[in-house]
Amino acid sequence: SPSSGFAGEVEFFNIDLVDKNPILVNDAGNNLVYLMDKKGEIIFDWNINEGNLGNDCFIEDSGKLLAMVESENPLIQLGGHGGKVELLDKEGNVEWEFTYSSEDYILHHDAERLPNGNLLLMVWEKISANDAFSNGYQQEINIYPDAIIEVNPENNQIVWEWHMWDHIVQDIDENLPNYGNVLENQHLIDINYNQKDNGDVSHANGISYDASKDIIYLSVNFYHEIWAIDHSTTTQQAASHEGGNYGGGGDLIYRFGNPTAYKNMDAPRLFHNNHHPNFQGDNKFFVFGNGTDVSQSTVYELEVPEEFLDSNNAYNDITILWSFTDPELFSARVSGAVVLPNGNILITEGDFGIWEVTREKEIVWKFSGNGFYWRTYSYTINQLQSYGIL
Repeated sequence: SPSSGFAGEVEFFNIDLVDKNPILVNDAGNNLVYLMDKKGEIIFDWNINEGNLGNDCFIEDSGKLLAMVESENPLIQLGGHGGKVELLDKEGNVEWEFTYSSEDYILHHDAERLPNGNLLLMVWEKISANDAFSNGYQQEINIYPDAIIEVNPENNQIVWEWHMWDHIVQDIDENLPNYGNVLENQHLIDINYNQKDNGDVSHANGISYDASKDIIYLSVNFYHEIWAIDHSTTTQQAASHEGGNYGGGGDLIYRFGNPTAYKNMDAPRLFHNNHHPNFQGDNKFFVFGNGTDVSQSTVYELEVPEEFLDSNNAYNDITILWSFTDPELFSARVSGAVVLPNGNILITEGDFGIWEVTREKEIVWKFSGNGFYWRTYSYTINQLQSYGIL
C-alpha cells in the first residue's frame, strides 16, 4: 500500500482559496484508505487487512476508523455489498466488528453512528421469487429490497429495524396483498417501479440521521429519491403503518427527488441517480445528483420543509439552496460532497477524483488518480493531532 508518496495528480487553480487541511480518501478501486494533503501526498494510511472495502469508511470522534468491509464468501453480491463493519485503530487493529451476511441478508454501502453510540446499518434482504410474485411483484425472481438495522456495539444485538418490504404498494393485481393506487399512496413504495433482472430493486446507497427530529434519511439510487423514515418508532411500529412521532409507523414520512416513483408525472424531477445524503442540520442536505440521463452530475444543497405534510403535492416541497455543476463533472456511480473548514465544497467524483470549489462556484483545486473514489471526508490538522494520527 502507498503509505508514502503521491496518490495522484493535483492541479491548483487558485491556491490562496484552497483549504489547507488533510482529506480522508476512500479508494474502493484499490482497497485503500488514506489521509492526503492538498499536494496529493499521502501522509497516513490504514491497513485494511481483511477483505475488500465494502464502501464507506470515516474517522469517528474517537479517532478510530469505522469501515465497511466485505465479509468472507459473501453470498449476495450486488454492487456495493459488504457484510461486515469494523472499527480500526490507527495501526489497523480491529477493535470491534459486526458481521451480518448470509444467503438471506447482507450489509451494504454505508453506516451512521447515532448519538446513543449505536450504529445504523444498511441491509439487503432476500425475498424469494415465490414471495415476491405472490405479493404483486411483476417478475417471479428473488428480489433484494432494502432494510435498516440498529446495532448496539456493546453486545452486537439488533435493537431496532425497518424493512422496505413492510411498506410496499402494487397496482398490478387487486387479488394480491398490498394492492392500491400508487399515486394516492405516496407514503408507500411502488414495488414494481424497478424491474431488474438481478433483483436489485431499490439499491439504497447512503444513510444520514437528523438527531433533532429522530429521522433517518436514506438515499435510494434506483428510485432516484431520498426517503425520510421515522426512527422514533418501536420495531413493531416500524413494521406497521401507525405509531411513532409522525403517526405513520414505518411508512415514508417524506420523499423527494423523483415524483415518477409514485406515478406523479407532473411535478419536477430532481435526481437521475443520487448518492451521499449528507445532512448538515437545520433541514439542510448536500446530495450528489449523478445525472445519468444527461451524463453530467450536479451537487445540490437542499432544504427540506420544517414540517412534513401528508398531502399529494407536499412530497416535492424541496428548496435548492445552492448547486454546482460543470461539463466535466460526471460520475454515474458513487460520489458525494462535504463542506470544508473554510466553507468550500469538496466534491468526490467517483470515476475521476476530487474537486474543491468555492461557494461562488470557482474551481480552486482538483485531484485525479488511478482509483475508484467512494467518498472523501475532511478533518482538520488539530483533529488529527488530537486523535494521535498526525
